[in-house]
Amino acid sequence: MDRRSFLRTSALGGTAAAASTLAAPAYAQGKRKLTMVTSWGRGLAGVFDAAEYSANLINVMSDGQLEVEIKAAGELVGAFDVFDAVTSGQADMYHAADYYFVSQHPAFAFFTSVPMGMTAQELHNWYYHGNGAAMHGKLGEIFGLKSFLGGNTGAQGGGWFRKEITGPEDFNGLKFRMPGLGGKALGYLGASVQNIPGSEVYQALSSGAIDGTEWIGPWADEKAGFQEITKFYYTGGFHEPGAGLSLATNLDVFNDLSPAHQKIIEAAAGYTNSWSLSQFLMNNGSALERLKAGGVKIMEFSDDVWDAFGEGTRKMNAEFMGDELFKEVYDDYNASMRASSGWTTVSEGVYRTQRDRILG
Repeated sequence: MDRRSFLRTSALGGTAAAASTLAAPAYAQGKRKLTMVTSWGRGLAGVFDAAEYSANLINVMSDGQLEVEIKAAGELVGAFDVFDAVTSGQADMYHAADYYFVSQHPAFAFFTSVPMGMTAQELHNWYYHGNGAAMHGKLGEIFGLKSFLGGNTGAQGGGWFRKEITGPEDFNGLKFRMPGLGGKALGYLGASVQNIPGSEVYQALSSGAIDGTEWIGPWADEKAGFQEITKFYYTGGFHEPGAGLSLATNLDVFNDLSPAHQKIIEAAAGYTNSWSLSQFLMNNGSALERLKAGGVKIMEFSDDVWDAFGEGTRKMNAEFMGDELFKEVYDDYNASMRASSGWTTVSEGVYRTQRDRILG
């Protein structure tokens, strides 16, 4: 039995056994301080905002009985070390993008974004009215986590490049920053894919350590200052059409809280999820206009580049289909995506096309 199978069997089976033999838990009383580590540099537009917002909600809704102390990336642990910090008990909770942790299990990517995957609305449909939340919980439990969606960036841009991308061949040898399974798919085009924390991307692009980067979208990218380095910006990206952020708590810590405090964490994550998406979408349009005015060339990938993205995505998915849990999540995720898009394409999709045609 491999490690992942063992973890699934022992964690999920052990939980069921414990539930049948143990008495009702004794919840911790009085005030409780929780340390939240994040994958975000302090003040990083949108993403650190979401971590801070969720922490403040927990503090206020618990009437101070839960006190969440935020540690930005590097203040306690590194940006990509937050998962291990929480599962080991070094910290109590993390706010991050779960696709940073695909080395732990590739199915974590579905709770941020996967190439050619769900929009933000489709992700929310699956998560709250399909099997998404249950699958996130099942996956998190294997590693000793209680996980919730806790933010969303909306559709992300295709990225910033030092030179124009005229065809798929331009990715061959290109040093490009892209985390998650999108980065793995891009590797099939010959790119040299880098995974760099958000707070370090500007320096890497500026120094020439990378030839291009995706980050989030016009507002966060403008705040990061990428337009100071290059003027080629591709708006539509294949890798993150609606990227979720996660708020995860150490499972033992979570189970030690009262049901009311557990529900406060869940509610804070859910409210932050909606609030965060609105923050990004509210700011992106005006930021895009400022980028244009500043001389940034707003571009779209050609159809042959999109076809290459699709082929890379198919190869990437095939690489993981031997993992039973990955395939289970993949199948359910895609069934939900098809069900959601069936109506929105012929309703909202038609309306938006006609509205933009009429109003200009």
